[in-house]
Amino acid sequence: MNTLKTFLLMLGMMALFLFVGRAIGGQSGMEYAFILALAMNFFSYWFSDKMVLAMYGAKPVSETEDSDLVRVVRRLAHKANIPMPRVYIINSPVPNAFATGRNPRHAAVAATSGILDMLNEHELEGVLGHELSHVIHRDILISTVAATMAGAIMMLRQLAWWGALFGGGRDREERGGGLELLVVMIVAPLAATLIQLAISRSREYDADKGGATLTGDPMSLASALAKISVGNAHARVPLTTNPATAHLFICNPLKAEGLMALFSTHPPTSERIKRLEAMAGVTGTYQTPQVIY
Repeated sequence: MNTLKTFLLMLGMMALFLFVGRAIGGQSGMEYAFILALAMNFFSYWFSDKMVLAMYGAKPVSETEDSDLVRVVRRLAHKANIPMPRVYIINSPVPNAFATGRNPRHAAVAATSGILDMLNEHELEGVLGHELSHVIHRDILISTVAATMAGAIMMLRQLAWWGALFGGGRDREERGGGLELLVVMIVAPLAATLIQLAISRSREYDADKGGATLTGDPMSLASALAKISVGNAHARVPLTTNPATAHLFICNPLKAEGLMALFSTHPPTSERIKRLEAMAGVTGTYQTPQVIY
């Protein structure tokens, strides 16, 4: 169902893009914006792993190092029949982890020092299974395509704004008295952002399921998610995060409460745990852990 949902959301993004292009009426402008956004995201797709790892000061860990992190990644990669990803550590007490890379042959897994201190080996395996599931599912490709379309819509919005400011594009009567222009300027960018975030949340559910299937232990991942969520919420020094990369982490490093939860890149942790419990055949057994810094 999550795969179908992702497909339908991608279709919705494409339909929105075509509507925006038709509304501003400039075929050449639409093509220009799309090509530029595509070029930007193509660069990001090929080089995003290096950029993100450098952004968080991630330090490489040798494959020969005898550590829980390397051992668990090697074991899961062998079980999933994919090449051993590069392994990195981020020096931060805040528990979190992410995977990046355009495909399994160019994948990297990064974990904070905080998550290694907080989780036991079974919970760490659940987290890394989730991250390798992202790699296996080619989620970086999916998120890049979604970002391409959303970025193109944002650029078309700017073209529409400048066109309206200087009187360019189709006249107001052809645009239905400016209604379509209003949609392009306000509604379309918001809708594109919400669709992109919905795709991200859908992929998180699939990665939870895929990771739990890979490890055969849904409850260890549920336990890890609960601990990481509490750890992020009560961190004395939060992880300095670029909002553009927040979707990579296993738990959202940015606080999203109330109305801002609509713009969260991750589904609620409680719902993720509930689904993992259903996979394990248990219900409501989980208590929020107490994490002390």
